[in-house]
Amino acid sequence: MQRANALVRRVPTWAVYGLGCLPLAYLVWAAVRGGLGVDPVKAIEHRLGELGLQFLLASLAVTPLRRVGLNLIRFRRALGLLAFVHVSLHLAAWVWLDMGLRWPEMAADLVKRPYVILGMVGFLAMLPLAATSTDSAIRRLGPVVWGRLHRLSYVAILAGVLHLVLLSKVWTAEVIAYAGLALLLLALRLVPRSPRRAAASV
Repeated sequence: MQRANALVRRVPTWAVYGLGCLPLAYLVWAAVRGGLGVDPVKAIEHRLGELGLQFLLASLAVTPLRRVGLNLIRFRRALGLLAFVHVSLHLAAWVWLDMGLRWPEMAADLVKRPYVILGMVGFLAMLPLAATSTDSAIRRLGPVVWGRLHRLSYVAILAGVLHLVLLSKVWTAEVIAYAGLALLLLALRLVPRSPRRAAASV
């Protein structure tokens, strides 16, 4: 594990941002070339939402991995911000491409469609996380308050998974994998750290 951590330390943070933008670049390229099938709008929406969920899961996996010795903590902010960007684009695709800025219809969906409500809850939970992701915000809030605020990531992941489940309507292997991984990552946070690791992190 020490060798893996030494290799990780050589990876610059900007490389994570760059690699994280590649799927989005490919999606844009596929859209321009007409390679998204018969319903490109739905394809764009689904892929952006899926990428947002994947990056959010990756950011939540950092802490459990650190417990077993793999330290990716320096990349957690990048993963979280990539999640927020893709979720924001997912919402923008729904508002602009899918709904065509029909605000009354969108307002009605926010009341009567549970998957839309959950998607919006997840997005709203991520807003303060993105707004307080800077070093200056951590200094202003203090590490304790900042840590408590960032527990909203648990709300975001639960809302995101439930959004996917209700939207899919069928328990496909993909949906089961996302839901199972999200529940596992959240459950691991209930496992107390060993006294030696807790002392080492102080």
